Amino acid sequence: MATSWPTALVTLFGSAQYFAQRVGELTGGRFVINARPAGEIVGGLEVLQTVRDLGVEMGHTASYYYVGISPVQQFGTAVPFGLNQRQQNAWLYGTFDNEGRRSGIDMLNEFYAEEHGIIVFPGGATGCQMGGWFTQELNTVDDLNGLKMRIPGLAGRVLENLGGEQVTLAGGEILQAIQTGAIDGAEFVGPTDDLILGLDQFQGDLYYYHPGWWEPGTAVEIQISLERWNELPPEYQAAIQCAATDANMRTMATYDVFNQADLQRIKQFAQIREFPPELMAAFKAETENVLDTVAADDENFARILGPWREFRDGIAEWHGLAERSFLSQQTQV
Repeated sequence: MATSWPTALVTLFGSAQYFAQRVGELTGGRFVINARPAGEIVGGLEVLQTVRDLGVEMGHTASYYYVGISPVQQFGTAVPFGLNQRQQNAWLYGTFDNEGRRSGIDMLNEFYAEEHGIIVFPGGATGCQMGGWFTQELNTVDDLNGLKMRIPGLAGRVLENLGGEQVTLAGGEILQAIQTGAIDGAEFVGPTDDLILGLDQFQGDLYYYHPGWWEPGTAVEIQISLERWNELPPEYQAAIQCAATDANMRTMATYDVFNQADLQRIKQFAQIREFPPELMAAFKAETENVLDTVAADDENFARILGPWREFRDGIAEWHGLAERSFLSQQTQV
């Protein structure tokens, strides 16, 4: 199993290892999967292509790394201003038979089978991410002009439309880009992973912004060659599905435990800032423009975007009543 993660990422690479371990346990040790870090088999941004071309049987990656192949890949990870982690899981796993709708994973796997000859399962989750590290304050849209930022997927198009420049890098490549001055800002996940990867190594004053509006509930994928999948006995297929779901839940729990502690470390040397309303409004409006533009050019993307938006708007109303009102009380000091 090729992955997009260096071994230092005990969360994401650890999630791939845990998945492999669980498959072995569920099959009495008969089915062995070997997780390999980014760069050992292929680069961190080449996992999908390698699985598709049968270079490996499976991969563990973030699907939005491959929006250059198809924008549909964005849905498997996170859509800007989209779903938080609970909502993403509900969209991916949920069944909507009583309303004639299909789950997100069913729609994605129909696309994946036709376009890439693979099948995918959610295999890890990060929760809502942070908005990145910068050496300057970001107060208005003008502050984005010429800003070179490591940011993945369609969010990069939003940034570029507002004057910035997208730089796509695998996690293990970010530190070198910081050290060489190739980027002015960077994001990856949140406190724990960002510290591991050295995103705090920018020179000068440090501003750590939130929220990561482009990744409100990020999922990572286990991608499997459909040809190899169909060769597996049903009990092995079931083991993969169970282990993937287990890894998805466990990874989210791990992040929630680690991030709260590492945030306290970051507060000692960086200023925590929230993106101001003007910027958030611009990001949100441009996101909808980008989604509409992509849908107009890509029928596969449009086919999923419609029901995805319907689900997003419905779950936002429900969670706005129960979850948001409670959270506002929980966070009061």
